Amino acid sequence: MKIQHKDNGKNGLFFIDQDGETVAEMTYVWKGKDRIIIDHTQVDEKLKGQGAGKKLVIKAIEFAREKGLKITPVCTFAKSVFDKEIAFSDVL
Repeated sequence: MKIQHKDNGKNGLFFIDQDGETVAEMTYVWKGKDRIIIDHTQVDEKLKGQGAGKKLVIKAIEFAREKGLKITPVCTFAKSVFDKEIAFSDVL
């Protein structure tokens, strides 16, 4: 399950493609130069039970840590991941 990333400086997404089709994505928008807001996560039924959504959130956390960013999760799924994992609180 390869997670890809696109960012245009205003917004971005982490996504998984299979056979040329996007089957999972998590989108975010930039707020200033040091914060991203995760606003949407969607995973196709094809990936049900494989932890794809959480893997997308973890990729965003890795990105934030590498770049020295903070994350505001307004997407209910992403927020639930942060609520369950205290180890991710450093990027909140």
